[in-house]
Amino acid sequence: MSTSVEKIKERLGIVDVVSSYVELKKAGATWKARCPFHNERTPSFIVSPDRGTFYCFGCHAKGDIFSFVEQIEGLDFKGALKLLAERAGVTLEREDPKARGEHERLFSILEHAKQYFAENLAKTPAAMEYLERRGVKKDTLREWALGYALPEWRGLYDHLRSLQFADAEIENAGLAKRREDAGSGERYYDAFRERVMFPIFDASGRVVGFSGRTLSKDPTTPKYINSPETPLFNKSELLYGLHKAKAAIRKQNYAILVEGQMDLIMCHQAGYANAVAASGTALTASHLERLKKLSPRILMCYDSDDAGQNAAQKNAMLALKLGLEVKIAVLPQGSDPADLLLSDPEGWKKAVANSRHIVDFQLDRLLKSGADSRMKAVALRTSVLPFIAELQSKIEQSHYVAEAAKRMGIREDAIWEDLRALSRKDGEKRPAASIAPRPQVKAGSMPSLGERIMGLLYWKPEMEDFRKRVIEIGGEERFLAMKERMAEDSERLIFETEEYYENLSRNSEAPDAIRKDADELLASYERKSLQEDIEKKQSDLRAAEAGSADAEAILKDIHALATRLEDAKRAAGQGNP
Repeated sequence: MSTSVEKIKERLGIVDVVSSYVELKKAGATWKARCPFHNERTPSFIVSPDRGTFYCFGCHAKGDIFSFVEQIEGLDFKGALKLLAERAGVTLEREDPKARGEHERLFSILEHAKQYFAENLAKTPAAMEYLERRGVKKDTLREWALGYALPEWRGLYDHLRSLQFADAEIENAGLAKRREDAGSGERYYDAFRERVMFPIFDASGRVVGFSGRTLSKDPTTPKYINSPETPLFNKSELLYGLHKAKAAIRKQNYAILVEGQMDLIMCHQAGYANAVAASGTALTASHLERLKKLSPRILMCYDSDDAGQNAAQKNAMLALKLGLEVKIAVLPQGSDPADLLLSDPEGWKKAVANSRHIVDFQLDRLLKSGADSRMKAVALRTSVLPFIAELQSKIEQSHYVAEAAKRMGIREDAIWEDLRALSRKDGEKRPAASIAPRPQVKAGSMPSLGERIMGLLYWKPEMEDFRKRVIEIGGEERFLAMKERMAEDSERLIFETEEYYENLSRNSEAPDAIRKDADELLASYERKSLQEDIEKKQSDLRAAEAGSADAEAILKDIHALATRLEDAKRAAGQGNP
């Protein structure tokens, strides 16, 4: 893998990779941005193209292009490697399946299951007819690897066993269930039977689970079932279709959020490649945080029935709390995205084009509710103001207060009074943070003399004379202890030092200026080292017996060190007159 890593780094610069996720601005020899890993107003995220690394002074995230992609995409190293290899045009060598770890074995099982289901679909007319009726084209079937689970108890299980996968592995992949009361030959049975199968992919395009849509006419049979939570499949974090939608979301600067797999597939088939779905689970903050890294704007296209609209309101509130902009597409009554895209593509296009901000959407619903003026005024406080209260922009809040006042015929100051009361009430309910925030390190500040010295040595390893003088002044033992103590913070120290010397690095006198500053550091380090040595000797003196030869020798050393310290202070202009 090391060869592949080197090839990828040769072809992809860290500025190119990071700038595809966040907006970078040039700052001397480095680039700055607001950190994508935590909320901040002032940019503290620094990227160094020379070193190919990044560092955040706020949350202390750091690393190279691989660790950046791991963190922002929620991938492991191999997932990030695959994603970047595809972007760089680097072909990865296949690994020996026998050498893979547990996760790689599970990925392999799921890939075989995907192929098995796809082969079944091609020879199952009923399943093909269902998908054709829903408007799914053959190219789309292949693109999304749709399949079919046969109405057999152990069809997939027997197939995977023939490929030498163990019972526990098949169960851990979420593809088989166990019966404790059965004989050894029939203890396991398929988790999916008689269903159209939708593979669920992670952000790098690997199968991590499945969702199955029943073809059974039995009304007691669940319409959809999904893979259980597994080591690879976390429903609360995974968005269906994100592996194909990421680039389009960044390019178009908004994501279309739909409810189910069929809605998602039909969106992509119609050219709306920025669509994703939270299939099989409620939308979570983790889902929204992942989308927010790609774009702060979301368009929710849910079913027009009450359940769909209630879900839209709940999810919109969650998104607003996370600082996203939310719009709602109003679909014709009784339709969902998949059906509308098939029966009335122009109607879908119109719904997307005429989407409404969540506050406008709530106001529209309230005004069309048919309630009398007094009840509408009461409902305004519960159905509209909570959404206005979550808007992060005071200007935007003011706009919607004025809009509500105009459309409802209510005084603005009355709405503001209710809004402030609502905000105070919500604030009282909001629990205190259970985890104390990490201390912030200001970019460009140098917290200690030792950090300044080690930062300069990490940043400018060619300053060999400076390193030798540090050892001569304080001794090798002190130097090695300082180096070991700060080894884990080397990345931070490099970026802090670079930030500290940024102005010096921009002009032709920079080398002389840095040298002058280095000399001042050495002088300060000498005084500090002498003071520490004196304090240590004084401690030794207290431990020695009064009048002993050891005490006399220590006292003599203290006088010698004190004389050197006074000379050093006078040289720096700090001595007594």
